[in-house]
Amino acid sequence: MTVDLAIVGGGPVGLATAIAARLAGLEPVVLESRTGLLDKACGEGLMPGALAVLARLGVDPPGVPLRGFRYADARRSVEHRFPGAPGRGVERIALHRALADRAAGLGVEVRRARVGAIVQDADGVTVGGLRARYAIGADGLHSTVRRAAGLAGGDGGRSRFGLRRHFALAPWTDLVEVHWRDGFELYVTPVREDLVSVAALGERGLDFGGALAAVAEVRDRIGDAAAVDALRGAGPLLQRTVSRVAGRIALVGDAAGYIDALTGEGLAIGLAGAEQVVAAVAAGDLAAYDRRWVRTTRAHRLATQAVLRLATSPARRSVVPLARAVPALFGAVVDVLAKPVAR
Repeated sequence: MTVDLAIVGGGPVGLATAIAARLAGLEPVVLESRTGLLDKACGEGLMPGALAVLARLGVDPPGVPLRGFRYADARRSVEHRFPGAPGRGVERIALHRALADRAAGLGVEVRRARVGAIVQDADGVTVGGLRARYAIGADGLHSTVRRAAGLAGGDGGRSRFGLRRHFALAPWTDLVEVHWRDGFELYVTPVREDLVSVAALGERGLDFGGALAAVAEVRDRIGDAAAVDALRGAGPLLQRTVSRVAGRIALVGDAAGYIDALTGEGLAIGLAGAEQVVAAVAAGDLAAYDRRWVRTTRAHRLATQAVLRLATSPARRSVVPLARAVPALFGAVVDVLAKPVAR
């Protein structure tokens, strides 16, 4: 039996791709080696654009509203609120549960399989013992599909990593807080009425406890609140690709290429990519997906690259002063990142 899509990776973007495929009348199968709800070290803030895609897929994950961003250093801060609908802080496992339930309700098959070789010919792809017309790599930062398809680009940049932990206390803000210090950023995202997500981004060897202790504003608010989970890490974050498509194989989400987590738009791009790749498959023109991905994500990628360039340069200490001195510029960047990615 040959299915339409073999989707490698059962995380949020892989499941979103499967849901979009079912809604388009296609037959997908998800291949995932792990079991249960999949967690990941990430900021857990869904931008308004990400929520818009989830709504089209019939998915409404539980969480708390996010109304914008606040940047702060040790002496000053600046904030900008989204001009339209809010985003949402959502625990990663809650997002995965909502997508998994929706996929199951649509009859999506999830097979437990570890993917090794991927073989394609003029008519289809064989992967994980499954024959499909197309294969979609939705298997994250360290994508097996990306390497197997020859789509990995060079690293060529400073390696940054992310660490994340949850604390049991009521959120004190409805903004994503980004606290800038020498060598790292500390992110605070409310994800439930009784839970706060704290993430740190920096170079290899970053000490989460040391970073939290160095940001007095966050440290004092957390106080003696209990950490409810183990520390999780992810990285290196920068992942380059030469293309998103090779024959009958395509990449979506982090597998398609990733710059950095500091602007929080990764899931918005990944979810939009899920819709885009399904539309290309339905039209029988997979190459169109790559062209559309490049065009529709350009503004988001340029904004992330610009902020990352500042964050990893000697001008790093000027980020918050500049945002405060030119709030219109800061607001424009936030608005670009909040804007839905075109389908």
